[in-house]
Formats: sequence, C-alpha cells, structure tokens
Amino acid sequence: MPKEFEIRREVELPAAPEDVWEAIATGAGHAAWLFPNEIGSGEGTQNPDGSVITAWDPPHRFEVRVESDEGTLNALEFIIEGREGGTTVLRYVHSGMMDDEDWDTQYDAADDHTDFYLHTLGQYLEHFNGRRATYIGGGPGGLQAPDSSNAPGAFDRVKEALGVTGDVGEGDRVRVDLPGGEGLDATVDYLRPNFVGIRTADGLYRFFGRNAFGMPVGMSAHLYSDGVDRDEQARAWQSWLEQLYS
Repeated sequence: MPKEFEIRREVELPAAPEDVWEAIATGAGHAAWLFPNEIGSGEGTQNPDGSVITAWDPPHRFEVRVESDEGTLNALEFIIEGREGGTTVLRYVHSGMMDDEDWDTQYDAADDHTDFYLHTLGQYLEHFNGRRATYIGGGPGGLQAPDSSNAPGAFDRVKEALGVTGDVGEGDRVRVDLPGGEGLDATVDYLRPNFVGIRTADGLYRFFGRNAFGMPVGMSAHLYSDGVDRDEQARAWQSWLEQLYS
C-alpha cells in the first residue's frame, strides 16, 4: 500500500534565475547536473518518460509529476526567487506516494540523494554555468558496480581508490588513477558517509554508496569539454568499478 512522503529543501545558488531555470527545466540543463531527461515546455505537456508538467512559469516556477499503475506518485516542485547580487534562492519540494514496503529505506535514499543532487546543481552553476555536458552513466542510476558492492562497508573501497581517507575533507586535492594509466587531479567538493563528489577543471564526478540502501555502489560524471567520447569514458569507469570489487 503506497504511503505519502515529502522532502523539502531551500538552497541559495550562485546564478541568476534564468540560469537556474535553464538547469532545472530543460533537457540539456538536466544532463549538466542530474541525468539526461527529455523535457517539453508548457503546462500540461507530457514528457517522454510519462511525467506531466503541472506548472510552467519561467523563470519562477516549474512543477512535474508522474504516477504509476501501482499507485506510486512523484511530484517535483521548483520555486525560483532572484536575490540581489545575482544569486537565486531555490525552494524544492519532492512529494508523493512510495511503496509501503521498506518505506523508511526508500525515503532515506531519496532524502540523502536530494542533498547531493542539489549540491551538484550548485557546483555546475558556480563552475560550469552554460556549458553543455556529456553525461557518463547511461540511465538515471549511473554506472553500477558489481552486485558484490551491495554489502556493508563496500563504499569504503571507492573512498580509498579516490584518496578520500584519513584527514582528507571537502576542498582538499586528490589524485585518481584510472585503468589504462590515465589519472585525474581533482578537488573534493562533497563528502558524506555514503556520497563523494570530486571536481576537475572540466568535470564533476559523483560516487554513490547505495549499498547503504540495499543496492550496488554507483557513479556518474558530467563532462564539460568538447569532443568527449562518451562510450570510452563509460568503459573506463565501468572497468574501474569492476576492478574495485573483483
């Protein structure tokens, strides 16, 4: 039996309302900080994923909702308010109905992912605003580690491989070695028990300890350089994940 939920956030973003609108209400914008979505325009529009735009008032308010045959519901509301100095306050509400089975775990996963995604939105707007992104990760869940990563403590392997151990914290520099001898020099921009974000000069790399929620570990990336080979990048990172848990 589906059960109601609601997640609310209010964040200040380092961009004008028009830039925030582009990021949250367009397909290209979504790929730059979330994951690829095809988004139409205008209230009442049905998107390819079956969601319906229920509010469309650029650049002030965007709302979309999707229902399933099983009775679940997801509604996302974005209220955008400009501030002096070129910043914007975003009020975000994610509400609806989730399956009552394992509701607490589902809610915790959605709640924690919300903070990471909104942080990534802020990083995009601060460092890469307006640049088109190549999303590495396939679908919304990103690349997925082997099933063996769905175990207590498994995300620690990712942290160790990223060099995010000991006294390393947000703002510190790390070096990440990839299969084939390539490497990344990056800044840790987000660090929580189940999530790590690192930022390079031309990309945001996101790592998800979904083993805490009964799923395999995952990762995705948003790369803002021209000429990125999406398939090659996906293969390299998939190999990286598989080697960690082999």
